[in-house]
Amino acid sequence: MPAYNSIFNEEASPQLIGNFPLLPLRTRTRGPAYVLPTSTTPAHLSPEPDNESYDALDEVLSLFRANTFFRNFEIQGPADRLLIYGILWVSECLGKIRPQMSAREAQKEVQNIALDTNFAIPGDAAFPLNQMFQPPSTRQEAEVLRQYLGQVRQELAQRLLARIYFDEESGAAGDKPSKWWLSFTKRKFMGKSL
Repeated sequence: MPAYNSIFNEEASPQLIGNFPLLPLRTRTRGPAYVLPTSTTPAHLSPEPDNESYDALDEVLSLFRANTFFRNFEIQGPADRLLIYGILWVSECLGKIRPQMSAREAQKEVQNIALDTNFAIPGDAAFPLNQMFQPPSTRQEAEVLRQYLGQVRQELAQRLLARIYFDEESGAAGDKPSKWWLSFTKRKFMGKSL
């Protein structure tokens, strides 16, 4: 059984930097991404895929647990590259959260790494997936890609924390992380990490 690919591969000619897509996002974080309309869906859930507010980050969170089990991933379009990067970023965030952490401690820890602007982008020697990603062609493109990835990292961190710290029993935000999410802390998608 192959890994799940992105439904956004069918999107007509997204803006690309190298071969990394700059897809629209539902976010309040400043950055170069086109902003989708906000959703009335609670923070711990994603809108339905046919909703205009559904974005690639919702897809990353919904496919994370299924795709994490795969060591191979066939790229079928540019949106798959964002899916790969997002899954690796979620894995890194989960690695920072411990079972005994309160929501506030986890938010502080995860937001610190999300706000860090010193991270590798495609083309940098430290970027682990350079064989799958083309580097930006100009310095200006590299800066736009860094801003976009920073926006993706911050938004994914916020949405992930909302899901991990949602208490199903009370139907509200809890103070203990979900053991179902933390069980994926040690798994590495494609054997890689950011």
